[in-house]
Amino acid sequence: MNILFLTLVKILNPVEHGIYTDLMRKFRDEGHSVYIVTPLERRFGKKTELIESGGVKILGVKTLNIQKTNVVEKGIGTLLIESQYKSAIKKYLKGVKFDLVLYSTPPITFTKVIKFLKKENPHIISYLLLKDIFPQNAVDIGMFGKNSLFYKMFRKKEIELYKNSDYIGCMSPANVKFVLDHNDFVDPRRVEVAPNSIDVVPETRSPEEIVRERTAIREKYKLPLDRPIFIYGGNLGKPQGIPFLIDCLDALKNRNEVYFAIAGDGTEFGKIQNWIDSANPKNVTLFNRLPRDDYETLAQNCDVGLIFLDHRFTIPNYPSRLLSYLAAKMPIIAATDPNTDIGFIAQENGYGYWCESNDVKAFVACVDRMLASNREVMGNAGYQYLLENYQIDRTYRAILSHVRTA
Repeated sequence: MNILFLTLVKILNPVEHGIYTDLMRKFRDEGHSVYIVTPLERRFGKKTELIESGGVKILGVKTLNIQKTNVVEKGIGTLLIESQYKSAIKKYLKGVKFDLVLYSTPPITFTKVIKFLKKENPHIISYLLLKDIFPQNAVDIGMFGKNSLFYKMFRKKEIELYKNSDYIGCMSPANVKFVLDHNDFVDPRRVEVAPNSIDVVPETRSPEEIVRERTAIREKYKLPLDRPIFIYGGNLGKPQGIPFLIDCLDALKNRNEVYFAIAGDGTEFGKIQNWIDSANPKNVTLFNRLPRDDYETLAQNCDVGLIFLDHRFTIPNYPSRLLSYLAAKMPIIAATDPNTDIGFIAQENGYGYWCESNDVKAFVACVDRMLASNREVMGNAGYQYLLENYQIDRTYRAILSHVRTA
């Protein structure tokens, strides 16, 4: 089959590890022809081009800056990308007959591209990988109101995207429920769980090598060797509820038996840095965004993974950073809104604890409980859950079943 994947993620090398590149490699390895359409943002100064890399054809489309830029350029760039992708596909992929088009949110502005592809390929199956429920998530954290022009415009686009998707793959059962509860026009038979998943690489190091690397990495980053390290890695923005994270760190700043490593970047990074400068905690290290490989190595040599989400969310989220924690055999603590099921699933399957992200005392209790737990047993339980539920083959098979029966 010919598979087309539309994304806002910059993908120039399909060999890199990630939820999308792993899925594309799976399709490639199963004998399908894979085409990826990815943005080439204005800041890189490149023109639209079609290349082949790692057995995959990649169409890089020149766009405005849509990541790490001001709100105006991001908004305009997101709206323009629909026509830019459509034009590039017409020019560079003319004559290719596609059997399946995959696309992820964000953005919700791919409807015109999907309609064009369906017109050109009458038998094509359109499959939405729903990673972001917008615009409701923006309303939840106060970016704009439900009566605003922004909400009405983007909600209309969201509805159009759902209506033009033959199938919608959601990250978790709570996501499926939310989509169906808030979009009565969507046929439940078209919605399923297609979770964030990765190609799990088996551990090949000996126990002695693991200990040596652990020591070397902690020494490199000036982290203690004599106590468990709780790591938060990823975006440090409004969706993560950073003020609550700071309150939790402040409540634990005098605890000598635990250490926190925060690694990431985002609009709220400065708030954490300002707190560290004023509070001078002895058990917290803040790293500005590390290169991906460096972060993964750091995370693999910590003890507990942390997940934070703003308590105001009414939409369920399922951060993909969970996968790197589970792959490293780390138990987790999830501090989230009550609608997100990532913490519930972790507790039910023995690899983590959960609290609401407006209750500092409950978070401290989770830390105390984790310190008293057998973290190795919990980490192994999480790894087993990863193998059984979040391996790339699970999502691949879910998608492929619809193409075979179409």
